[in-house]
Amino acid sequence: MLKVIEQKNQRDLVEKLLSRSQMNDEKVNQTVEIIVKAVKAYGDEALFNYTKALDGADLSALRVSDQEMKDAITSVDPRLLEDLKKAMANIWFYHEKQVLKPFEYEKEKGIIIGQRVSAIQSVGVYVPGGTAAYPSTVLMNVIPAKIAGVKRIVMITPPGRDGSINPNILAAASLAGVDEIYKVGGAQGIAALAYGTASIPKVSKIVGPGNMYVAMAKKMVSGDVGIDLIAGPSEVLIIADEKANPRYIACDLMAQAEHDPYAAAILVTNSRTLATAVNQMIEEEITSLSRKEIIEMSFNNFGSIILVENLDEAVNISNRIAPEHLEILTEDMMQVFDNIENAGSIFLGSYTPEPVGDYFAGPNHTLPTSGTATFSSALSVLDFTKKSSYVKYTKEALSDAKESIIRLAESEKLTAHARAIEVRFRKS
Repeated sequence: MLKVIEQKNQRDLVEKLLSRSQMNDEKVNQTVEIIVKAVKAYGDEALFNYTKALDGADLSALRVSDQEMKDAITSVDPRLLEDLKKAMANIWFYHEKQVLKPFEYEKEKGIIIGQRVSAIQSVGVYVPGGTAAYPSTVLMNVIPAKIAGVKRIVMITPPGRDGSINPNILAAASLAGVDEIYKVGGAQGIAALAYGTASIPKVSKIVGPGNMYVAMAKKMVSGDVGIDLIAGPSEVLIIADEKANPRYIACDLMAQAEHDPYAAAILVTNSRTLATAVNQMIEEEITSLSRKEIIEMSFNNFGSIILVENLDEAVNISNRIAPEHLEILTEDMMQVFDNIENAGSIFLGSYTPEPVGDYFAGPNHTLPTSGTATFSSALSVLDFTKKSSYVKYTKEALSDAKESIIRLAESEKLTAHARAIEVRFRKS
């Protein structure tokens, strides 16, 4: 069951949610630093050693072979392949609307200003393995890169103890058009993508979710290579009124909680009757779920029902938490929607549960967590795109602007800047 939080305790809950990131774990930081330094120093040797020690796989090669890819495709349920293709079409349809267009304008006196748009040349995609093997993550990270025009897309994922990769992941990678796949995970995989080894040439940017070691490694290599975002534990917040279906809400909360003991599942409602009914539905529905223990741990750690006086207060709390996923299940949902300022992805109405977004609808499921939706956004085509501005002045245009530029430069005591303008108009 979920704890019911009264108004006087709401502040403490919000602070707990926003501070639940595991990125401040000093032991994790130290371990990741050791791994990253080892990969930089020893390359493939370190990758083989860590893969054996941490994943139990004694590999002779890191790259997934063409035969392994063919075997994966033939072993996957044909119905699942069709489902992946349908999801891929929806994801492509949505993300192609995000493509940034170049522009050029000619102003007075021959001044030209513009912006070029180009793709990042190489991208590494981290895909979790083991019990968290998600082919949907492959599609969500690879398709925007393909649309942007990235020339080299590399995927890494940890192998099983027998050295194999989950065939569903390989099938999704094949459908999405991944160029190279390597059997390596964890912080060591991130380091390999960032700095390169004999087997894995370095990339320009790394995207994709992972555990706390992966997240810390991405943070550590950031600056030497681009990254998408530092993802914390997953979360959903549901705003609901007395008209909402408590069984739907119970199942939606459990869907998020089953990810991880640190996942947060929060209901904000102005109906005590609904709160009671949701807890009753959880008790009924949870018994048959495969990840019951994880759901219970998540609920114990961060699951809550927040009671509010009205929906305006619910919106205020939601905007403070800035949830990764926000469901709005209210009679006047568009009015609530209009007042939402901070959320990674928003799901409207009783027939748009969060899993629709995870798998199928099209918008990206790589989203900001732990309050970072106040300043960041879902993964998009723009994350795989670079922009270059360009300018062309004629002599006449520069002559008109020269006095202003010189004064601005001299006000900052940058006399060489001023000289670079002045020299062009000397008479001798």
